[in-house]
Amino acid sequence: MLEGKAVIHDTDMPVKMQLQAMSCASQALDLFDVLDCKSIAAHIKKEFDMRYGPGWQCVVGSNFGCFFTHRRGTFIYFCFETLYFLIFESAALTPV
Repeated sequence: MLEGKAVIHDTDMPVKMQLQAMSCASQALDLFDVLDCKSIAAHIKKEFDMRYGPGWQCVVGSNFGCFFTHRRGTFIYFCFETLYFLIFESAALTPV
């Protein structure tokens, strides 16, 4: 695992879910190489799908941009040193 504490940059998740997100990220960092961002993200996504139901998305890396729509109360963006984690539940768009 990377040393140090997670720093939350933005979130609208309940505190309990935030703690779960950071715990899950820490667990993934223990299981996978820090450079294997795809496996880390897949692990976190699967854990959140299992715990909170399907529809979760996860992006992990040190340099990425994104634009997305999420379900209220399901978004967190945080980092452990130089690795950033974006976790959210996607929101279904209603056809017009």
